[in-house]
Amino acid sequence: MRSAARRISAACVAGALAITLAACAESQRDSGDEQGGAGATGGTMVFGAAGAPRSFDPLFAQDGETFRVSRQIYDTLITYKQGTSELTPGLATEWSPSPDGTEWTFTLREGVKFHDGTDFNAEAVCFNFNRWFNLPSAAAQSQAIYYYELFGGYANNLTDDTTDPVYNSCQAPNPTTAVVKLNRAKGAFPAAFGLTSLSISSPAALQQYNGDEVTQSGESFAYSSYAMEHPTGTGPFRFESYDRTNQTITLARNDQYWGEPAKLERLIFRVIPDENARKQELQAGTIDGFDYPSAADWPSLEQAGFQVLVRPVFNILYLGINQKNPALQDVRVRQAIAHALDRESMVRNQLPEGAVVATQFIPDTVSGYNPDIAPIPYDPERARALLAEAGQSNLTLNFYYPTEVSRPYMPNPTNIFTALAENLRQVGITVNPVARPWNGGYLDDVQVNGVQDLHLLGWTGDYNDAGNFIEGFFGSPGPEFGLTLPKDAAIVDSIAKADATVGEEAHAAAYRDANRIIMEQLPGVPLSSSPPGIVVRQGVNGLIPSPLTDERFLTVSVD
Repeated sequence: MRSAARRISAACVAGALAITLAACAESQRDSGDEQGGAGATGGTMVFGAAGAPRSFDPLFAQDGETFRVSRQIYDTLITYKQGTSELTPGLATEWSPSPDGTEWTFTLREGVKFHDGTDFNAEAVCFNFNRWFNLPSAAAQSQAIYYYELFGGYANNLTDDTTDPVYNSCQAPNPTTAVVKLNRAKGAFPAAFGLTSLSISSPAALQQYNGDEVTQSGESFAYSSYAMEHPTGTGPFRFESYDRTNQTITLARNDQYWGEPAKLERLIFRVIPDENARKQELQAGTIDGFDYPSAADWPSLEQAGFQVLVRPVFNILYLGINQKNPALQDVRVRQAIAHALDRESMVRNQLPEGAVVATQFIPDTVSGYNPDIAPIPYDPERARALLAEAGQSNLTLNFYYPTEVSRPYMPNPTNIFTALAENLRQVGITVNPVARPWNGGYLDDVQVNGVQDLHLLGWTGDYNDAGNFIEGFFGSPGPEFGLTLPKDAAIVDSIAKADATVGEEAHAAAYRDANRIIMEQLPGVPLSSSPPGIVVRQGVNGLIPSPLTDERFLTVSVD
């Protein structure tokens, strides 16, 4: 999902307050293993995308299809080692914080060029940070969602939420050194510096093509010519064209790339919204791969000779409980709902091999996971007893679930809803099912309007930090996600404390405590974590599945 904001590498970030990452300074791109194996260079790969990108400026992105294209065009200061959530150098070869975590110094690569031929240097880094901080319109600020969630505000806040910003300034003492100053420590860094939203664009292109221009008409947004026609980064592929009639985005290899050049000459994304249609196109040989094949199709795809590449688990599916309903403000009712759900059966019957029942709102691969939190057992008798104690033996709930979507953590929402709704009925809860299209009202209903009692939603981590999960779910009381109320101050305060805690172990310990408090108050029920798949034909080599769904196609070759 986004809609809307994941662990610092132990290998590259030991002692987060005192380190300079010289040990991680050399790019891994020259390694044969990192390239995903040998393969012929040249050729074109066609990938079936589930949707059209919102734009080609990652600052304004909040969906996976936009990020998928942007990751090929742009680089970030820090990136993630392919196939992992570990930090590795990007445009910066080294980075180090001040003792209090409010200043980050980056040593930058030399000789890097943007696709327009202009120089990448410290001034370009500061131009980008200052551009993000000084967005000039309310429409632009409202669309820079990931930036806002990290930095909490702008130089001139124009949206309704006007919290104090984290970002202070950026200095370029010389061409290869950029110093980013913060008003307060943010525990998400340095991992969050690898977010695709914080990709570095060409200052010259941004100025030439009015990069900050965003306008709003009703619920629709229009973006600048930079965002729609002239995206300019330093990445392994450069933007060539977007054919809106045929719904195809074409990228060409950047032969001046600072790292090992991409093997493909061209990378084409064809927008095919229907999952079954994508499967048929793959079987017909008109595309070379697509994302999120239904888990039920994995065996038949493999038997037909296709490669199903399974990502490591890095997501969470949960049942949201909207406490705007007074009956659900009683923790005994929320506990009853949790005991009523046969999550083991749901995982076994509805999710792919490798899925597990969740004990908290982050997977066990994320720093801050608390191993001392005991699983909530399936116990219908206990559920009925708790409902009786709370005077809610005749409870009726509106249970919302999405249609026309398949998510990494929720491959078939209807089947998952059906199983959980039956569990609730077995303990005496009357369930009113409400099905809404994912992009046709569901997210607005459950995240903005808060009209549901129960809902299904989840998250795939952007980077390895617990805050990237639970801060978005529970970090402030309000309508978003419909999970916390002002009375849940202990949850909100524990997350704020963890977010401001610097030092790798102290930061993780603070989030372990926050996870304990969340599960004691139970504003929702964590259900499961699943390994999503990506499928390609035989002859496609070197695609490395990422737990962050952060696949980079520079390592890919086609026969």
